Amino acid sequence: MNPLMKPITPHLWFDTPEKVKAAVEYYVSVFPNSKTLSSYVLHNTPTPGGDTFVYEFALNGQRFIAINGGDLFKFNEAISFIITCESQEELDAYWSKLSAVPASEQCGWCKDKFGLIWQITPVYLDEVMSSGNQAKIDRVTQAFLPMKKIIISDLKKAAE
Repeated sequence: MNPLMKPITPHLWFDTPEKVKAAVEYYVSVFPNSKTLSSYVLHNTPTPGGDTFVYEFALNGQRFIAINGGDLFKFNEAISFIITCESQEELDAYWSKLSAVPASEQCGWCKDKFGLIWQITPVYLDEVMSSGNQAKIDRVTQAFLPMKKIIISDLKKAAE
């Protein structure tokens, strides 16, 4: 890896100054070890949102940038963020905080109140999928595909 290369930073686009501020505050409250790093305004910017408010923040150590740029672009299911959880309790906690659109829930995927897509999955699922045991992978896949929120105990039953 090039030692001069910086980490990749996700950049999120929201409609209004109020939404970008609310989203950053919300995400920082959901994830441990998270905080707003900086914020500033770009006056007279050429976006439909008017002045552009820029927030740099970190979610559990991962740097993000968020702006308001008007309603030109919307989040969609082509991009999502994966949260890998150690336990059902942790998975349930993230699900309850982030899933805001029940109609979009599918096999561990959910949509939050700002339209951002999350995949909330257990470490156990990663372990099965990388096990090399195709029969187990197939059984677990058939178990999680109809689920909305992933239930780890059901995956373990399917694996056996």
